[in-house]
Amino acid sequence: MKLGYYQYRPLFGKVAHNRKKVVAALQQADADLIVLPELAFTGYYFQDREECLALAEDPDSSETIDALHALCKEKDMYVVSGFTERKKDKVFNSSVLVGPNGLVHTYRKLHLFNEEKNIFDDGDIALQVNTVKDAKIGMMVCFDWAFPEVTRSLVLQGAEVICHPSNLVLTFCQQAMLTRCLENRVFAVTTNRYGADTRPRGSVKFTGKSQIVAPGGVLLNSAPGQRDALHVENIRPSDANSKMITPLNDLLGDRRPEWYQELTAQGVKK
Repeated sequence: MKLGYYQYRPLFGKVAHNRKKVVAALQQADADLIVLPELAFTGYYFQDREECLALAEDPDSSETIDALHALCKEKDMYVVSGFTERKKDKVFNSSVLVGPNGLVHTYRKLHLFNEEKNIFDDGDIALQVNTVKDAKIGMMVCFDWAFPEVTRSLVLQGAEVICHPSNLVLTFCQQAMLTRCLENRVFAVTTNRYGADTRPRGSVKFTGKSQIVAPGGVLLNSAPGQRDALHVENIRPSDANSKMITPLNDLLGDRRPEWYQELTAQGVKK
């Protein structure tokens, strides 16, 4: 599989401009699957929920989804992209999987970060694995990295590649994803944006450094911090199917879930 990312800097609120830039860039990509950043077409730092709703799109009638579909059909490729999703009076920080036949699946971010809680509705779609050109892929979004249960849940469903659109502002994620790929023996693409959203209520700066990681926590490629980057890596997704970390240790087979029941308990004991 030719697996890649496109790191760039969306202009806040300029959906049509950002869409044109992404499509033009991906025309140059020789890839089976490309991952874009979180909220890839609207920008990130909304004034309030109303502004977010005004910029969001319903995937069922979206110029952005239509443009990605046309691109994927032309190039026989798939794209995973962050997407500002509107459904009636709700708005979600979502990720979409689009291919030659159109929209395949939508995932809504389960773990909202900081002020996102004032803007977005909580994700309400179960974690799911989809097949892309014989590879099994799962989607998570940005701050989901901080919850190991997300990656593990996708891997237990058979995911070989984790697609991870992000707008990272903290400095921990890229290193943490090496650990996620080590403890699950899975591939992961973390696509981050760079630059800053400077708005009337302040500014948020993003860290770039998108990356592709192989099973065992091996860093295959890392982008610069503050410039556009399009990179495609040749991988063999089936390398993620062996979960042996030593000759006698299977990372999934050795689990003892009967001792982990607190993971699904409601609330936190103090």
